[in-house]
Amino acid sequence: MPPSQRLGLIAGNGRFPLLVLDAARAQGYEVIVAAIREEAEPQIESRGAAAVHWMSLGELSKLIETFHKEGITRAVMAGQVKHKQIFSSIRPDWRLAKLLLTLATRNTDALLGAVAKVLADEDIVLESSTSLLEPLLAKPGVLTHRPPTESELKNIAYGREVARHLAQYDIGQTVVIAEAACVAVESMEGSDAAILRAGELLAAGVAGVRDSANPSILSRALTVVKVAKPNQDMRFDVPVIGLKTIQTMRQAGATCLAVDATKCLLLDGDAIPEMANAYDISIVADVP
Repeated sequence: MPPSQRLGLIAGNGRFPLLVLDAARAQGYEVIVAAIREEAEPQIESRGAAAVHWMSLGELSKLIETFHKEGITRAVMAGQVKHKQIFSSIRPDWRLAKLLLTLATRNTDALLGAVAKVLADEDIVLESSTSLLEPLLAKPGVLTHRPPTESELKNIAYGREVARHLAQYDIGQTVVIAEAACVAVESMEGSDAAILRAGELLAAGVAGVRDSANPSILSRALTVVKVAKPNQDMRFDVPVIGLKTIQTMRQAGATCLAVDATKCLLLDGDAIPEMANAYDISIVADVP
């Protein structure tokens, strides 16, 4: 994309859209933001965009009309839109309602893929947002001072197998493992909630009863495995890790994090392994 061209940004929640906006402006783009009212952070108003247009998640027609008026032919999507928002909280306009009726499966990939096709039909090409943030993609190898232990490596191997199987159905991209047993699977609640749920399950005893006479058979040291989907579409729903992820892991008693190299964004850059080092959490990125 030549720097002289305007770039549209469809902004969901979290810091991801803010980072994309900052990177795009630093590279000379004039950015027009379509901020999802139910998701986007208010501070996106003060990041130097050429214009910020707020709209509901269900207003697909308004999104298209806004980009046409602003002369946008290329756009990126950044920031998560909660799955439960997509399928339960929104009020779709006529265009989105018509699109929803055409979906054979009502998962995130199907919906966002269909939205991308509608945008393309309107001469708005949706491109990968990670192309603007390549330095933040996880590099292959151990990212922390401490490598995974033998037990954690076993958890990672099993977790990757489980997570990749689930990811192909767009159920979730994160699983939490203890002693090669799956304790929690990410679903619509998101990865942080799944990690906390795993910690709560082990704290209470996986079997539902845990006391000094009948302890859980599983170690409370959890391994978190986050993978890209098969044929991950880097235009949307990209796996991300932030400082909050590390803080959540510490709260849950997780000691190791495994991600896919070149497919997962480390939103806080080097601050993530630095915090992990402080908490003695190991982070490893393997090539998928």
